[in-house]
Amino acid sequence: MAEGTQPPPETVEARPVAQQPLKSHRGVLILVLGIIGLVLGLPGTFCCIIFNSIAAFVCSIIAWVMGSKDLKEMTAGRMDPSGLGLTKAGKICGIVGVILAIVSFVIQLIIIGLVIVTK
Repeated sequence: MAEGTQPPPETVEARPVAQQPLKSHRGVLILVLGIIGLVLGLPGTFCCIIFNSIAAFVCSIIAWVMGSKDLKEMTAGRMDPSGLGLTKAGKICGIVGVILAIVSFVIQLIIIGLVIVTK
């Protein structure tokens, strides 16, 4: 080497950053739970079947919570966004199902109360 020159710095090889695989979406499951909540909530509104209201409420709450969580994961880039539409639809069905379940439960309580009072 010539005097006064420095050896070339060691080259650092560019290593590709390992990207974590995206979690698979649960859009179909969320949509199915939301639809089950709707289907069970509707008859409960028109007839006195308390178990329908409870089942509708549980399924709808699960769809709502799972949908909210998965939408946050998709927005953050940690979950496959191909199920975005299904997840949104399932979350909306879950919200409507919760409302229907609450309304049907209140109607059922009123009907039961009226039956008891009129006897």
